[in-house]
Amino acid sequence: MSRTGSVVTSASLVALAALTALAAPGAQAAPDTARQVAALATRLGVDSPGSYVDNSGQLVVTVTREADAATVRAAGARARVVARSAAQLRAATAELDHTVAFPGTSWGVDPVADQVVVTADSTVTGSTLDRLKSVVSALGAAARLERTAGEYRTTIAGGDAILGGGVRCSLGFNVKKPGTSTAYLLTAGHCGNVASTWATSGGQIIAARVGTSFPDNDFSLFQYTSAIDRPGTVDLYDGTQRDISGAGNAVVGQTVGRSGSTSGLHRGTVTQVNTTVHYSDGTTVNGMIATTVCVEAGDSGGPLFAGNTALGLTSGGSGDCTSGGQSFYQPVTEALSAYGVSVY
Repeated sequence: MSRTGSVVTSASLVALAALTALAAPGAQAAPDTARQVAALATRLGVDSPGSYVDNSGQLVVTVTREADAATVRAAGARARVVARSAAQLRAATAELDHTVAFPGTSWGVDPVADQVVVTADSTVTGSTLDRLKSVVSALGAAARLERTAGEYRTTIAGGDAILGGGVRCSLGFNVKKPGTSTAYLLTAGHCGNVASTWATSGGQIIAARVGTSFPDNDFSLFQYTSAIDRPGTVDLYDGTQRDISGAGNAVVGQTVGRSGSTSGLHRGTVTQVNTTVHYSDGTTVNGMIATTVCVEAGDSGGPLFAGNTALGLTSGGSGDCTSGGQSFYQPVTEALSAYGVSVY
């Protein structure tokens, strides 16, 4: 993006102050930081390839021109000059989308490395792996290839928790229509596709499906049909609950927690946003949050959060909570917007 100059307004200073005031791990994070970053870039005329939270908890905005870096710094934020533009990284992901959308692969931008990270699970072998290596190599320094143990899969299972269609999933967030008392639950779309109702482990039907979206997205909405208790909290699996007071978008480097009915509470960091994942069954989801948090079968649909802020719904991943692995999440803001509901 070219420009002849920029004006740093008082509104920009206010936005930057909010951005740089990210809370420390365990505290409530600044609301919807990623959206504020995008708004700031538009307002200042800065073409940023990405942003992330560094080890000190400070938000870093990447730019490709020193003039843009000076503009961001003048407004009170930290800027970092990188080699590749947002357009170059988008072109790299577009090439991957068109040529190597194989089951068992994922890709997304790593703003710290200023690269597209392509990951292949253990099922990608032989000529498929050779083709993937060739395409990534042709992209040069704009991309790198990594391997992950295990298999990319959604994480449903037979058993306990919320049950339906012969599978077990985890409840994500309790939500409601603004201005009403009508209550719903959000969970993963691949769970909603196989269940028209959900029941407790005791067999009590508690909710009926309103809508579901999978693949591409991974969210579904169920309306409560019973008077079962439905607090606006997340189970931390230590006898306590975390109140969820709002929803926001994840930021790379952010510390997050994930709660699930199989493995309980686990923590990790966000490694990518807007990630494309090709699960081993051939389904594809787009726009996912990628993290280092482990997942196991039955955790699907469970909540991803930071402090008191809802961030995502568990979609799937590789590995388990013994060997580790990656995990992917449907951004919750998209699901809330699709159904016109809010957390409480």
